[in-house]
Amino acid sequence: MTIGEVSKKFGMTADTIRYYERIGLLPYVPRQKNGIRDFDEEACKWVSFVKCMRNAGVQIEALIEYVTLMKNDDDPQRRREILVQQRVKLLDKLEQLQSTIERLNFKIDHYDEMIMNAKKN
Repeated sequence: MTIGEVSKKFGMTADTIRYYERIGLLPYVPRQKNGIRDFDEEACKWVSFVKCMRNAGVQIEALIEYVTLMKNDDDPQRRREILVQQRVKLLDKLEQLQSTIERLNFKIDHYDEMIMNAKKN
């Protein structure tokens, strides 16, 4: 697949994909003889993984460390630790989001009551 096709498939800009490759987050992007990127299934899996992690708020630095260790088939314990640390951060974020949703629901319910009471009067 060309970078344009991958861009459309994953809803990312080509510039973002190039950036991720340049900083080492996409370690396996094959190229044609003329140098044009030719994303295969493995490269697309990496794009999908990085997009998922970034959408969840995982820091680029953590991803770079993880991918570097992965490329070198190095230190599975450390790779696991990175993932566990990111999961803890995401769970904290989820808790904060849930609290915010509850607060919004309370406020919305309050306004619904005010509107209903105003209509009755």
